[in-house]
Amino acid sequence: MANRRFAILLVAACGMAVAQSSVPVGQRPSRQTGVLFVKTPIYDSVQPTLPFNLDKPAILIFSKTNGFREEKAMLASDIALVDIAEAEGWSYFVTENAAVFNPEQLKRFQVVVWNNTSGDLLTEEQRAAFKGYVEGGGGFVGVHGAGGDPAYLWKWYVDTLIGAQFVGHPMAPQFQQATVKVEVADDPAMKKLAATWSRVDEWYSFAASPRGKVEVLASLDEGTYSPKSPDRDLKMGDHPIIWKHCVGKGRAFYSALGHSASAYAEPMYLEVLRGSIAWAAGIEGKGCAVAP
Repeated sequence: MANRRFAILLVAACGMAVAQSSVPVGQRPSRQTGVLFVKTPIYDSVQPTLPFNLDKPAILIFSKTNGFREEKAMLASDIALVDIAEAEGWSYFVTENAAVFNPEQLKRFQVVVWNNTSGDLLTEEQRAAFKGYVEGGGGFVGVHGAGGDPAYLWKWYVDTLIGAQFVGHPMAPQFQQATVKVEVADDPAMKKLAATWSRVDEWYSFAASPRGKVEVLASLDEGTYSPKSPDRDLKMGDHPIIWKHCVGKGRAFYSALGHSASAYAEPMYLEVLRGSIAWAAGIEGKGCAVAP
């Protein structure tokens, strides 16, 4: 585990060095910092060097932040995703370099995981490459912060790919115990869970339920926690928290769970992540019930 931690730190640090040298503006946090907010976005232009032996299925683990950054959770989740890939025999590549979003390199991956990403990350050319990748049959898995920005400059990402606009989470207290209700028990990401799942997290609320646009796999019982922030009531009524759908020929999965580093030591959440990647890659499960 210690060697793997070092390897992931090294990969991420190299990615940040590329970003700084290619676009020498703004501020990039180091892997030694804690919670912070990156105020000036950095856009990457120098493509990373991918391993020669990326055997299929190959997973791209992308963890760049141009906004909120929770360092401990990002490291824990990167390590957890690598552990999952190794246990399943999947190839993987971990990076914070958004220049990997080009047609030639993306086609080497079956799934792209946006792992606790934040802020505006891609140039227009990179957006087009990623959109084409997903709509052409690529897989996408968004984890927690990947759907947690209060505003998005790229509407396709939030309206079509994620499918819901984040509006906030409770602050008093920020982390609460709540009950998750599983709605599709035989889904690859849900099949190891009981019908209800009580756990502590930072619970996201969205402007409207995406139900009808997506297949809801699990929802939140709002009666088991206080969905309020100091300035607004975050109650949704119908509160999906994990869902999936098709985007063109591609498969998209989103889980709003996983703010804290401790989430990535929970066996049940690791099963959700494993199953989500397996489904998005077309390894397990059926196609999509809802295709916008």
